[in-house]
Amino acid sequence: MTLLCISCMQREEVYAITNVEWYYEPTNGIGNRSLIYEFVAGKHTKPKSQFERRLQWIGSKDLQDVSLILHNVTITDSGKFVCQVNRTLHYEAHQHSVQTSLEISLIVTEVAHISFHTASEDFTSVLSEIMMYILLAFLTLWLLVEIVYCYRKISKAEEVTQESVTDYLAIPSENKENCSVPVEERPMKLRGHRSTSYNHRNRS
Repeated sequence: MTLLCISCMQREEVYAITNVEWYYEPTNGIGNRSLIYEFVAGKHTKPKSQFERRLQWIGSKDLQDVSLILHNVTITDSGKFVCQVNRTLHYEAHQHSVQTSLEISLIVTEVAHISFHTASEDFTSVLSEIMMYILLAFLTLWLLVEIVYCYRKISKAEEVTQESVTDYLAIPSENKENCSVPVEERPMKLRGHRSTSYNHRNRS
């Protein structure tokens, strides 16, 4: 949380010495004001308090913005924060001191903080479930498309293979029916010794 405190200078060209003090007063501790942060002579000081480790300076270099940040705000931090700026302006002939004060009332309600946190968690959980269901539906659809694609691809490959086998088996039978082997007819010749033997018997 930002504890905003701005104290502007009317004439920036005038040299000035600025001291800043931050005080805290509990809600039910009227009059019990304690110093929680101090900037004097260019040095930052954090007195011991419940805010010692949780305060951060975010003021500007010209010290017109002397704001603080309070980290990790709790319900016990409720109360009044007072910013006091003491600025001494140095003119040629004299000096002029200016003091400004700003009060910031802080009210921390733990119930509101918890309800906001719970609502945020509920919204996050619902959004996560919706995204999970959308992702599951998308993955299921993608898986079905891949299965159909693979099935069609396998069926087509089997059809092509079956056609190739049928064509391969049909070619030899067609060749056998269309092919005819020519047969040559050769005249028979009788040998000479058989005819001579036949004639010899007839003579006798």
